[in-house]
Amino acid sequence: MRLVSIGFGAAVNADRMIAILSPDSAPIRRKVQEAKESKQLIDATYGRKIRSVLIMDSDHVVVSAIAPETIAARLEEGMRGEEVWKTQEEN
Repeated sequence: MRLVSIGFGAAVNADRMIAILSPDSAPIRRKVQEAKESKQLIDATYGRKIRSVLIMDSDHVVVSAIAPETIAARLEEGMRGEEVWKTQEEN
């Protein structure tokens, strides 16, 4: 199991992620709303603006305040064997 930091002390299992998306389009916003209604939404924003949406293989949807590019870069670092867990608080 490889964990990737999604900001503010939260992490997800990188092996279970299907997609990292931006929440800007209507279909993605709808997917987030549907997950919320079906109690499959995990909110890791800690009260901040949603900047990325992670689709998991368990049909859970995780929202994060970290940009999709940042999460993807951390995932890539992890694939190269580098440290992906960030302990410093992001803004």
